[in-house]
Amino acid sequence: MHKLWIAVVPWLLASACARADVLVGQVAPLSGVLASTGKQMVLGGKVLFDAVNAQGGVHGQKIRTVVADDGYKVDETLRLTREMVADPQVLALFGFAGTANVGKLLQEKVLEQAGIALVAPYTGGEPLRTPFNPWIFHVRAGYADEAEHMVKQLTAQGIRRVAVLYQNDAFGQAGLAGVQAALARRQLKVAAAASYERNTDEVAAAVDSIQKADAQAVIMVAVNKPAAAFVKRYRNGGGGQIFSISVVDPAELVRLGGIDAVRGLGISQVVPYPYQPLLPAVREFHQLMKQFAPGAAINYTNFEEFLGAKVLVEALRRAGPKPTRAAVIKALESLRAYDLGGLTVSFSPDNRIGSRFVEVTVINSSGKLLK
Repeated sequence: MHKLWIAVVPWLLASACARADVLVGQVAPLSGVLASTGKQMVLGGKVLFDAVNAQGGVHGQKIRTVVADDGYKVDETLRLTREMVADPQVLALFGFAGTANVGKLLQEKVLEQAGIALVAPYTGGEPLRTPFNPWIFHVRAGYADEAEHMVKQLTAQGIRRVAVLYQNDAFGQAGLAGVQAALARRQLKVAAAASYERNTDEVAAAVDSIQKADAQAVIMVAVNKPAAAFVKRYRNGGGGQIFSISVVDPAELVRLGGIDAVRGLGISQVVPYPYQPLLPAVREFHQLMKQFAPGAAINYTNFEEFLGAKVLVEALRRAGPKPTRAAVIKALESLRAYDLGGLTVSFSPDNRIGSRFVEVTVINSSGKLLK
């Protein structure tokens, strides 16, 4: 994938120069444990960009995306992003994945040195939000918001013993910290905190630890493969309710873990329910998916990045016919109470968290999500 990307970039740049296109860079996990998620992230943005281009683009300029595969590997995210931002025609970055991956870009000051915005990353990690940094524009709520919502729901049911499965990296630690803080606000502590290593699905030790703790509920801060592996193994002896942070794909959980294991699993969500076209944004998404990605399944991941792409397109429109990286950032800051079609986002010079929307869904006996 990397060789292909390097090979096609000169053609893309020449094309952009000829037509004064707007270039947007996206690094996504198109291989490895998060591959299915990465492909859906790219698809959601692509559908919106294709639709905008079909209508003539923004100020007569077509939006062209340069997509590279980092395999969910931090060092690859860093390398590929540096290559992208070295080209001054890349005006914004869009839809990266991984708390640790994006965190590395902040640590190495890649975004700061390039003076470029990253819009709608697929992560809710608190270290990317606090302390404030001006480069990342979050469309989704944070993992701390999700944890608060889940813990509030569990404790309202009288549940006091809550365990956490978490990925042993910045992503997992951010989610764990969110659960710990939510429990602490209710004078409770985590019953057990068990980790697994990034880019594996080796969760046997974590299952044993959580089962021994006799938890009444488990909150997973995990990606698809290890989450499915945990649920499948945990059900052979553990009876607690299981919840997951929003980054999992329920269809993948059903495929990998089996319906008997994942039935009843609760998943927090950070964008509105995408399966019924009740909201204007959902109706638009259904229409554009049929037009530009016929046969592709709709899910939360591609809908979230579709909404993120709407934010970026509006910023490009407000940045004017000769946009710069700085102009895109100022345009993003001007999006106050901006309605995406049923979800409102707000940014400002001192706020980069566009939405704190959270709700919980449940996988039913047929493998579908219910609100």
